Amino acid sequence: MDSTLIHDLPQHTVRRAVVSAMANNVYLITAKSTGAQVLIDAADDLPAINSLLHDGAADSSGPTTLAMIATTHQHWDHVRALAALVAQTGAPTAAGAQDAAGIASECGVTTDHAVGDGGKLAVNGIELATVHLRGHTPGSIAYVLRSGSGEQESTLIFSGDSLFPGGVGNTGQDPQRFAQLLDDVQERLFANYGDDAIVLPGHGDATTLGAERPSLADWRERGW
Repeated sequence: MDSTLIHDLPQHTVRRAVVSAMANNVYLITAKSTGAQVLIDAADDLPAINSLLHDGAADSSGPTTLAMIATTHQHWDHVRALAALVAQTGAPTAAGAQDAAGIASECGVTTDHAVGDGGKLAVNGIELATVHLRGHTPGSIAYVLRSGSGEQESTLIFSGDSLFPGGVGNTGQDPQRFAQLLDDVQERLFANYGDDAIVLPGHGDATTLGAERPSLADWRERGW
């Protein structure tokens, strides 16, 4: 099996590289028909990201182009290669509006497309819904790809550090931040997408909304 390919969908591929001592996930979406690509979280290790882009070049019949670099949130471990990748490719950047200043402070990169809840991030052949999940950081964004149609439609949620197998992201032991994040995750992800939606977090393994849904009340009771 190809070491970076994690989803081969009718219209798109999704590849993953795991970088740094913090095991950050870097994801690459490629539109098979157009060659347009979106990279989610240029976390670290530009050579590994370049290898991911090289692998993704095989996923379209024509030339591939990095059309967008989307960041899930401002934390330093998710942006360490962002400046180098922007300098190398000239690709525009996207991130949550409330985290744009933090990203600029961390790595000096200006956010070209500041996104919020209920928006769309679109390049040629890829459309991502943007879901604002407050709590881990003020401007954390989940990017949602729907690929295919009918019975073959797949939903992939790139959740950053807001949703993992077994719980929501770190909210600094702040009860208000935790309640806000869990509320947003319930109202904006679990209420809007089906159980077969695949969750691709910023670290670690994937899960599905269906696998996590029965635990929502337990998470709220335990407070983290």
